[in-house]
Amino acid sequence: MKILLVGEYREGQLQGCTCELLGFARQMKAEPVMFLVGDAADLPAFDGRLYLAEAGRYGEFSPEVHQQLVLEVVEKESPDLVVLSHSSYGWDLAPRLAAALEAAQISEAVAVADGAFEVPACNAKLRRTVRPATARGVVTLQAGAFDPAPAGGTPEVQTVDSAVEAAGAVEFLGYEAAEQAGVDLGKAEVIVSAGRGIGKPENIGMIADLAKALGGEYGASRPVVDAGWADHDRQVGSTGQTVAPRLYMACGISGAVQHLMGMKKSDFIVAVNSDRDAPIGEVADVLVVADLKEFVPAFMTTIQG
Repeated sequence: MKILLVGEYREGQLQGCTCELLGFARQMKAEPVMFLVGDAADLPAFDGRLYLAEAGRYGEFSPEVHQQLVLEVVEKESPDLVVLSHSSYGWDLAPRLAAALEAAQISEAVAVADGAFEVPACNAKLRRTVRPATARGVVTLQAGAFDPAPAGGTPEVQTVDSAVEAAGAVEFLGYEAAEQAGVDLGKAEVIVSAGRGIGKPENIGMIADLAKALGGEYGASRPVVDAGWADHDRQVGSTGQTVAPRLYMACGISGAVQHLMGMKKSDFIVAVNSDRDAPIGEVADVLVVADLKEFVPAFMTTIQG
């Protein structure tokens, strides 16, 4: 199988999701070929062909132009899959490519097995398994779903010198950072998060008190936020904040993939759950099998002396 990876370059820097694309190709045991609008001074380290289009000429974000550049590489390489990150760049470019190639598009893949992709369904509460019904497919990968490939190797760079007009119908003005409101969990070294297992909204206070005792902040899973038990700025996961604290303590959180995407890079993970087979146990360094409503008060008493 041959896969064409479409890397990302933003504000003069190669994006980390590019390494996740390479990790996906490695998992698929595929020949990695990459297209990147970027800069020769900042290239991904891998062994394989890299088609490089200079960002200074073609722009970091120009969907119509980038579409034509990718299509030229597809014509040369004839890949089985064209794979992008599920980001604002991928959201814009993937459907354009799929339409131009008359190929099936699969969005936000979180896992793959036997050529079939798992994608979220029903507001990310379920997963469904799909596969392209066309000879070629266009796929976007959810951030954090696939482990990044270790950096190593030197790509065989082929400069893209296309006759395509460097300016499309859309003028890119720049990036605007989202307004930060409420707590910034990304800066916390300790986070204690509440899941549906806390049972009722009144128990949020217990989790907040434990976080304070540990010198950190409290977070929440998506179901807790959806239920109105915690504010959205406390949500950890792919639709909330992505965090990497020194200590992450998950209380009553089963471990849905969307939550794991937001916290699995934490240095040390402690999970408290009454179900010893909960998926959160797969990423936890320590799994405490207990009723959190009994464990948390007992733990609080211990750490407070």
